[in-house]
Amino acid sequence: MSITLGATALPVFTTALTNLGHLLDKAQANAEARKFNPDVFCGLRFAPDMLPFTAQIRIACDAAKNGTARLAGIEAPKFEDNETTFAELRERVAKTLAWLATVQPSQIDGREAAEITFPVGREATRTMSGQAYLLHWAIPNLFFHVTTAYDLLRQAGVPLGKADYLAGPNAG
Repeated sequence: MSITLGATALPVFTTALTNLGHLLDKAQANAEARKFNPDVFCGLRFAPDMLPFTAQIRIACDAAKNGTARLAGIEAPKFEDNETTFAELRERVAKTLAWLATVQPSQIDGREAAEITFPVGREATRTMSGQAYLLHWAIPNLFFHVTTAYDLLRQAGVPLGKADYLAGPNAG
């Protein structure tokens, strides 16, 4: 039995963002335990030319919602990209998960060969088949930004482990 595009995309996107929400929950609890405002996390970055933590969360959410919409051939919701607080970032993840729950695998299935054209940077676009887009662009892009958010929180002293990243709220 072969695996379908919808059976691949939606669970992967949903699990990654659910686990990202779990990381944010643990960071919130850690900040409270250490008696500082979790908004401090928002500006974290590894290098001066790197996008900050806020952008990592936004882009992870966008990778899931825009990837899903492109695969399904539907319009993705537009978010303003104006989150500046930790609470707003947590809401961004929740809104994205709520929207993903409205998309059915059948809306994506059968679009493996559909041409997906998407922006790459500010000026360029790229076109790939639906299957190649999911496997070689959308999923890697999502995990790049979720991993970066995880690493920034770890560097900031939040006690996260591999189980938090992989199992999220189901981590032992």
